[in-house]
Amino acid sequence: MIRNLLLVDDQREILRLLRSSLETLKNKDINLFEAQSGEEALLESSRAQIHMLVTDYKLPGISGVELMHKVRARHPEVKVVFISGMTEKKMRNEMINSGAFAIFEKPVPMADFLDVVERGLGLVQTIFPPEISADIEASDEPATRLSDLLANFRQDFNADAVFLLNERGLIHARTGNLHDPSMEVSLISTLMAIHNTSLKVAKHNHQETIESYHVFNGGDHDLLFIPVTQVHALLVAGKGLSSEDQILDTVRGLMALRSQVEKALSSMGVTGELKLNSTPIPAPPAPVPAKRHTDQLAKATPAPEMEALLSQASGKSKADSGDDFWESAAEDLGKKSTNPNVLSLDEAKKMGLISNE
Repeated sequence: MIRNLLLVDDQREILRLLRSSLETLKNKDINLFEAQSGEEALLESSRAQIHMLVTDYKLPGISGVELMHKVRARHPEVKVVFISGMTEKKMRNEMINSGAFAIFEKPVPMADFLDVVERGLGLVQTIFPPEISADIEASDEPATRLSDLLANFRQDFNADAVFLLNERGLIHARTGNLHDPSMEVSLISTLMAIHNTSLKVAKHNHQETIESYHVFNGGDHDLLFIPVTQVHALLVAGKGLSSEDQILDTVRGLMALRSQVEKALSSMGVTGELKLNSTPIPAPPAPVPAKRHTDQLAKATPAPEMEALLSQASGKSKADSGDDFWESAAEDLGKKSTNPNVLSLDEAKKMGLISNE
């Protein structure tokens, strides 16, 4: 099935950047349409079925939110992704409450953006594939039990989402969703970096088991993150989970869940043993050149062509050749690219795609 995606932004460079990123997706079943105003976007939406609308929040003429409502009147099932240069929480909540599928601040994190497009259009997920599919489709009892354990914990503690993650940053099992799933790729990648750091600290501390707890209070969610094994960790998200009168109950429940998940993983062949010592693999011995071959190289006479090149090179000092190289490189850097799909550093800074720092 072909999906139609409409990109709307008054800056041509932003449209070009988004299009270039979307064209990197392996899935070819996407038709891309572009518009630089809400009015032009409405015209495009009248010509074809629109499955996803990606629009700037602030447009000349009608706003991005107004555009969303008008497009939805014609295409009720359309998924809407907002892009904005404004970071006010009130404005972000307005976009979320209006039914946006995802919201991104400029500069747009492309991995998260592509993941949202794949999920929103129901494409095969290549940016952030859920690992659980292989286990569940095989109706494997331990994998099914994992999902039940997460679902039961979520219900008992009224959590918004519970994820079991692996060391590659993939979702091994999940239940529920984050308040704003736009940044799942970046969030989980950062959390797994914390997990890897915790392993290093545990080794330095000569721990036989992995014992570390990370609590992030407030924001869209309270987040609790703990390791289960060397290659798995649990993430729980919800409102009030780490409040003063709730935190102890949440941690106790999370510890019980960790124990149950660890047993389920063990039955699947995954252990939680923390290996403190490992035998280093010796480096291979350096190759010793054959004496006969070395002697032949020493006695070899350069070809006439090589002698000419060497003679030509000897006329230039090292300093001269170095200066020529850097002068040429500086000249190239100063030239503006003739490729319309390439932005200079100054252009990217002016558009807000990268910080001035």
